[in-house]
Amino acid sequence: MKKKQLLLTLILFPLLSYAQTTRKILMVVSSYGKDAGKTRPGFEFDEYSQAYLTFKANGFEVDVASPKGGAVEPDGYNAKKEYNKAILADAKATGWLKNTLPTASLKAADYAAVYVVGGKGAMFDLPFDPSLQEIITQIYQNKGIISAVCHGPAAFVHVKLPDGKYLVEGKAITGFCNDEETMFGKKWQKEFPFMLEDKLKARAGIYEKADVMLPHVSISGQLITGQNPYSTNALAEQIVRSLGTEPVSRQHFPDEMSMNLVKRALGGEWDQVKNKIKVSKDKLDIELIAVYGYYRSMGANGDKKISKLALDVMELATPYYFNSALQLERATCYRNLDDKPTARKLLEELIAKEPDSDKAKKMLEELNNK
Repeated sequence: MKKKQLLLTLILFPLLSYAQTTRKILMVVSSYGKDAGKTRPGFEFDEYSQAYLTFKANGFEVDVASPKGGAVEPDGYNAKKEYNKAILADAKATGWLKNTLPTASLKAADYAAVYVVGGKGAMFDLPFDPSLQEIITQIYQNKGIISAVCHGPAAFVHVKLPDGKYLVEGKAITGFCNDEETMFGKKWQKEFPFMLEDKLKARAGIYEKADVMLPHVSISGQLITGQNPYSTNALAEQIVRSLGTEPVSRQHFPDEMSMNLVKRALGGEWDQVKNKIKVSKDKLDIELIAVYGYYRSMGANGDKKISKLALDVMELATPYYFNSALQLERATCYRNLDDKPTARKLLEELIAKEPDSDKAKKMLEELNNK
């Protein structure tokens, strides 16, 4: 019996998945970008840098590939953010972006996982790269992890498994949602070959999402996806965890912590979040919290429920942050919610600080004439 078991092991050993033993992760970025996203959209540098740092910190090797290979261009990004500064100071990480591997040169057996970086450029070339589709299928068959963030899941929409089914069929999956496209993707949306949320649903994926621009990760066996840029760190750590390694402890980034607090607040933890901001404001991106509320208000389209949520988020930031556009939007929310006295008060405060604010003067005049 022991001889038979030994013989069977020797026969099956060559068929065992390399994905179970390798410590290498394949990162894929779009080749489409040009002129920092002005001429053609590229990949999101933040989604590259945060994931790269997580993989490196947890002992994984990284290869970076693109459909064409060679140099790739991200969209414009904030080089002062802590994680981007770390990548810009890492010669190997930046070197990859000057000389990515062409997807046609890849071998699935080399990788435990594939992580597809998002950015609007991903919509234009990644879904139509047969070499990328093939490597994704092979890594999946090898029991490796298939992952992507934001627009990155566009790379999966045409991927079919040997049984003829689409990779995403029947699996929980997320990606940049239609509402996020409407609010933040207007420049390139008309040129997209498809809307990502719609296409994932059309492929029978079980599409999941959090509220607009809030972090969310969907896990369905080997398939792990993140909804938007603020999902990157949680996604990268889940990839590491799914590969059998508990992620090392780290300091969370200000924008990451801030968006997680917004998510908690919208989930009902308003008092806890207010207290957390009060004691941790120097470690947070207060402006980002304010901007989130501002854009949610701008997209409310008369919906009082959304206006109230947006206003409440803005009010989380206003004790620590002033901006004239924010003040004006707060006044707009109060007016739309039929609290005209508070709207007037905010407008009067704004005019006192900025006497040339014509918009504030006009709104105040309209309120006084009613």
